[in-house]
Amino acid sequence: MSSPAVDPPSPVVDPTDPAFALHRGGKLAVASTVPLTTREDLSLAYTPGVARVCEAIAADPALVDEYTWVSHTVAVVTDGSAVLGLGNIGPRAAMPVMEGKAVLFKQFGGVDAVPVCLDTQDVDEIVAVVTALAPSFGGINLEDISAPRCFEIERRLDEALSIPVFHDDQHGTAVVVLAALRNAATLLNRKLGDLRVVVSGAGAAGVAVTKMLVAGGVNPAEVVVCDSRGILHRDRTDLTATKAELAELTNSAGRAGGMVEALRGADVLIGVSGGQIPEEALAGMTPGGAIFALANPTPEVHPEVAARYAAVVATGRSDYPNQINNVLAFPGIFRGALAARAVRITEGMKVAAADAIAAVAVEGEWDGTTAVAAGQLRADAIMPSPLDPRVAPAVADAVAEAARRDGVARA
Repeated sequence: MSSPAVDPPSPVVDPTDPAFALHRGGKLAVASTVPLTTREDLSLAYTPGVARVCEAIAADPALVDEYTWVSHTVAVVTDGSAVLGLGNIGPRAAMPVMEGKAVLFKQFGGVDAVPVCLDTQDVDEIVAVVTALAPSFGGINLEDISAPRCFEIERRLDEALSIPVFHDDQHGTAVVVLAALRNAATLLNRKLGDLRVVVSGAGAAGVAVTKMLVAGGVNPAEVVVCDSRGILHRDRTDLTATKAELAELTNSAGRAGGMVEALRGADVLIGVSGGQIPEEALAGMTPGGAIFALANPTPEVHPEVAARYAAVVATGRSDYPNQINNVLAFPGIFRGALAARAVRITEGMKVAAADAIAAVAVEGEWDGTTAVAAGQLRADAIMPSPLDPRVAPAVADAVAEAARRDGVARA
């Protein structure tokens, strides 16, 4: 008898790359939380015992939070249109990232998460599918959906559902940036309201960062936002509705031009665009400020170059100090929102999350077992480590309290 044919290895797989070995079979599995070893176990976990629980939930739908996984589970939803720095690679290729996101939810926030990769990029279809799936989850984490579609999708789902909806590429980034800027300002002995800030990038992250900084205390008149064509200002006729809204909110002086003009006299540069910023533009910044160059894997400004023009430098990379990483925000935000059974995530909850992250850094660095140098901020340590186990509980507590204060909590 002949042996069955075996497909040759794919030419795009490098068998020596440890990333492929780690991902073989996926990064997630479902585990039972109840015993299933006796007939009685089966009769309670499934029929007939399960019917009694189903009838109770049918009579009182709120019981779903107590007697199912809904109260501690979120859907991580993507259409694969803006995955990391890879772009529109589709839902199947996005799955490893969504699995990774789910692993981070569990590891850092104790929140269960399920990847949901949708084979559609139609806004109406996405909204309809997620709305139909929502009863299975306590929250919806939107991920890697391209702008400007992501704005409408989040807005419509937020209006349609009575559970938290959170587009992490926007708001997770914004929360962590605000936390970093709070501590940078403290270290530099500056007030947020006195800073002149330039945001390079007017996509999902740039829009959310700008709004978050304003909510956190930055003067919108002193914020300048740039897209690939230059500074957003009220007289530009090529702006989308979202960019036009930013132009009305910011840049009260009506600055025009490109990055050189934007950075002239600026205290802070926040890069969320992926485009490279020339060194000659940085030379116009006020000395002693901050540069957050967050594009991955290649920052808008190399950290060594940024250090020539700023006292505090942060990136999105783990191999440089002051990593601005969304994992500092989203696990704790959802853990707190779910604990409070919040119906949505408010600006107050996001600001509270940023404050909590900043406060953990002030408490001292994490050396793997304990905090050291308590009460000290350094130019190379304005942020907690993404591995710091203190962060998610602190964020969760702050978010749950803010949910109750903002009147969106049900518990």
